[in-house]
Amino acid sequence: MGNVRSLSTLCLTFVSSCVALNAQLVISNAKVAPDDFVNDAIVVNGDYPGPVLAAVKGERFQINVMNVLVNGSMNGSTSIHWHGINQHLSNEMDGTAMVTQCPIASGHSFMYDFTPANQSGTFWYHSHFALQYCEGLRGPMVIYDPLDPYRDMYDVDDMSTILTILDWYHTDPYDVPASATPDAILINGRGRYEGGPAVPLSVLSVVQGRRYRIRIINMACKPSYVFSIDGHTFTVIEADAENTLPLAVDSIQILAGQRYSLILNANQTVDNYWIRANPNYDSTFAGAQHSAILRYEGAQERDPIDRYLPSSNPLSEQNLHALESPAAPGLPEAGGADVSLNLVSVWDGNVGRFLINGYTYTPPTTPVLLQILTGQLDALQLQPFGSVYTLPPNKTIELSIPGGQPEGQHPFHLHGHAFSVVRSAGSNAYNYYNPVRRDTTSNGDAGDNVTIRFRTDNSGPWLFHCHIDWHLELGMAVVFAEGTDDPSLSVTTSAWKQLCPNYDVISSTIRNES
Repeated sequence: MGNVRSLSTLCLTFVSSCVALNAQLVISNAKVAPDDFVNDAIVVNGDYPGPVLAAVKGERFQINVMNVLVNGSMNGSTSIHWHGINQHLSNEMDGTAMVTQCPIASGHSFMYDFTPANQSGTFWYHSHFALQYCEGLRGPMVIYDPLDPYRDMYDVDDMSTILTILDWYHTDPYDVPASATPDAILINGRGRYEGGPAVPLSVLSVVQGRRYRIRIINMACKPSYVFSIDGHTFTVIEADAENTLPLAVDSIQILAGQRYSLILNANQTVDNYWIRANPNYDSTFAGAQHSAILRYEGAQERDPIDRYLPSSNPLSEQNLHALESPAAPGLPEAGGADVSLNLVSVWDGNVGRFLINGYTYTPPTTPVLLQILTGQLDALQLQPFGSVYTLPPNKTIELSIPGGQPEGQHPFHLHGHAFSVVRSAGSNAYNYYNPVRRDTTSNGDAGDNVTIRFRTDNSGPWLFHCHIDWHLELGMAVVFAEGTDDPSLSVTTSAWKQLCPNYDVISSTIRNES
């Protein structure tokens, strides 16, 4: 971007794709064909995926979400979660249906109003109601930092260098079998499917000799990907909106919900090069599936030749280290947290749901935040029973999340916090001194015991869940009710209070129910 520009300048420059402060997001139904196969979807301002939300660090977001959904075969109510935004002192704006709010009923709107004063980096937004983000409601979000410590390492960081990766299905998400794989992988909303037409792919344009900050966002409902660019290496500087020490790699595995910033030096011969997002299932790049194009200025407009080489320096999460305040909270030793929890997930074939410590998460009929605010239940009685963990304020919490469940690895995401990953998937080592800090991590395979730490310095109920959306729908989640007696935990907006009455009067909000 050169010098980081004001938000108004960013939006004037990228007027076709940028909405920001005081914005309106219209949630509607449409038919879309990103790979030339036409299917129903839920779109944002007519776009699939949704437009970029952009701001400068410290700026206030006021985003009016207008629900005009009318397709009775799809989810009709909605909510929007701002993935990675901690919502400090604004728990009610987290957008998590039946945890921090009732959904926004069709024909109604709600203003999300929050200021992530101390956050910058790469985020995204998506529906947090049933399987709705798999129906299409998702988009990228970036907060630019004028004092970015790595500003001298790149020349370009703008809307053109954001890469979103998501899965696309030719059937309704509710009809996708558990064993199914996506029909196509879309990079910036475009992709090809096996046996389908050679539709134009997304192009990342670069100038030889310049350096680019590439922001990669996995907005998938299910797959992880190995991201690479033929003939190029890059340097990772951010994981999930947290600065990291620079790390040179040639490929990155990115799980659902995760984000990375990498610096790409356009130092190769002027030509076209494949950008690859290799999914975690048996597939090939035949017909330019799972791909986009890195095109140098001056190159012919054509598909690249195949220069693929196996990765020799892949990213390993345990090699990432936080740049600022790198030590994990608590004492740098086993047992060095105030509260330790072991969250064991299993698949119960008898009920067809995931259980965590013996309970499957089912959204309550009253949002957890509203349960807390009314004071009618003791903190230990909060619903859904068995899935709400009350945490004391201003303490260090350690979570152990053993792996080995079906359809793993599972990307676990914590709302309201970033956490220190003191033991990563695939590693037996514990790092209390300078682990990576992020908000979404894998729980690994059988034998892994991924361990994370965070401080309870942000009162409210926060969801912790697998970010494979079908697994969340099947109960792979818990709620951490943090600082429930904190007097700052309050809601004064009448619009938030009206969400539940509006939602309660409609006959049905979930597809095919009446």
